[in-house]
Amino acid sequence: MDATTGVDRLHFTGDEEADKLLVQQPLALLIGFVLDQQVTVQTAFYGPLELRRRIGTLDPRRIAQMDPDELNEAFRRRPALHRYPGTMAQRTQQLCAAVVRDHDGDAQRIWEEAADGPDLERRLSALPGISEMKAKSLIAILGKRLGVRPPRWEEVAPTYPTLGDVDSPEALERYQAGKRAYKASLRARQR
Repeated sequence: MDATTGVDRLHFTGDEEADKLLVQQPLALLIGFVLDQQVTVQTAFYGPLELRRRIGTLDPRRIAQMDPDELNEAFRRRPALHRYPGTMAQRTQQLCAAVVRDHDGDAQRIWEEAADGPDLERRLSALPGISEMKAKSLIAILGKRLGVRPPRWEEVAPTYPTLGDVDSPEALERYQAGKRAYKASLRARQR
C-alpha cells in the first residue's frame, strides 16, 4: 500500500495480486508500461506478476544480468507474456539495466529524487521503452493515484484521460471505451 494515499492497488488487470504488485513494486509498474503496446491494458499490466512467477524475481539487477536467451524463453513460454515476446524481453532487460545504472537498482528513486515535474518527465522519458506519452500517463498515475507530486508536477501532467484516471474496474472500462472510440475516429479521418 502506498503510505501517503492509502492506495493498495491499481485497477488495471482485474487480478488482485497483479494490481497490488503495481503499487508494491515500482519496477512492476514500469515493466507494465514497457509491455503496454499492441496488447490490452490487462495483458500488459498482468505481465510483471507472470514474469515474477516465471523467473522468481523482479529484482532489476538480476533481470539486467540474466542471460538474454533465458529471459526471452520466459517471455515466450505459453502463454506468451506479449504479442512480441522477444522484443519485450529485450526492452524489459534494457529498462532494468537503466534502473541499475542510473538509479542504483531502485526504480522508486526515479520519482522520489525528481527535483520537480519537468525533471520527473525527463527521468521517465529517458527510460528504455517509455515514450513521451507513456511518461505522461505515468506522471498522472504517480500524481493522482500514488501521491507523488513534486513541485510543478501539474505543468507536465496530461490534461486528457489516461490510466491515471482509472480508480476502479468500471473506470478502466470507461477509459478503454474512450480510447477505442478515439482510435476509431482517427482511422475514419485517415480514410
